[in-house]
Amino acid sequence: MFLGVKRIVKSGTEKFLRDRSSTGAALVVMVIVLFVVSTAYILQGVASFLVASLEESVDVSAYFYDAVSEEQIFQVQEQLKTLAEVKEVEYVSKDEALSRFVELHRDDEEILEPLQALGRNPLRASLNIKAHEPGQYGAIAEFLSHTSFSEMLADVDFSERAPLIERLGAITVGVRATILAVIIALGAIGALVAFNTIRLAIYSSREEIEVMRLVGASNWFIRGPFLIQGVLVGVAASCITMLFALGVAFGISGQLEAFSGFNVTQFLLGNFFMLLLLQLIVGIGLGIISSIVAIRRYLQV
Repeated sequence: MFLGVKRIVKSGTEKFLRDRSSTGAALVVMVIVLFVVSTAYILQGVASFLVASLEESVDVSAYFYDAVSEEQIFQVQEQLKTLAEVKEVEYVSKDEALSRFVELHRDDEEILEPLQALGRNPLRASLNIKAHEPGQYGAIAEFLSHTSFSEMLADVDFSERAPLIERLGAITVGVRATILAVIIALGAIGALVAFNTIRLAIYSSREEIEVMRLVGASNWFIRGPFLIQGVLVGVAASCITMLFALGVAFGISGQLEAFSGFNVTQFLLGNFFMLLLLQLIVGIGLGIISSIVAIRRYLQV
């Protein structure tokens, strides 16, 4: 048994190294397929980053009357933190709110002059509340309006931001659905191309297979070398694709980050082993499955 496996591995390795035309064609196609898979993986990362960025840009603010003390506001903050929908609650004092307002409008004298003429701070202390999902802000606003501390609140800006939050929810769902459709389409096309290429590579070896059948070789012994060849093509293609993907990432990282804030190089390095594992699974899986199906269907072994 061990000797037979050893011969199969040796024969498959020799076929991988010797049949340069079929191996080269399968390798090129597999690299393209795996690069498509890697691109889909990166697109999923970009989509997640953009969705997270959009969600981070939206919050609900609860503004308190001037008579409410900081201690009371902190009590409200602690109660909000206990809600499952709440991701983060930030306290902004009157002074901090004024400082942020002045910094935001530092170049707009038409806005700052009336504020200076007023001679006091008209802004209110507030709690800025972020939810885990855009659809959860309604529940948070409902909680704020029906609790014992609702009388402390001068305003909750959920009603003003509700259209934006609803639009954000639709955008995030649309982005995720689009990326999923692209990944499925690219994966199906890539698998079909890889299968046909490996099928043709095996078809070119039909005379060799016929000779092996005539001398009494078992089906397992005939299939084995092609399976090993498929595995080696998948492994080699994964290594080449990863190097190519890193090279492309280094080349476009600066422009992409300037445009969207997404650092593709950092993403690839942070997910290096996950992406390599995905490429190996897809590459080896396609190589083995295509070899098995091609031999059975087209050569009738």
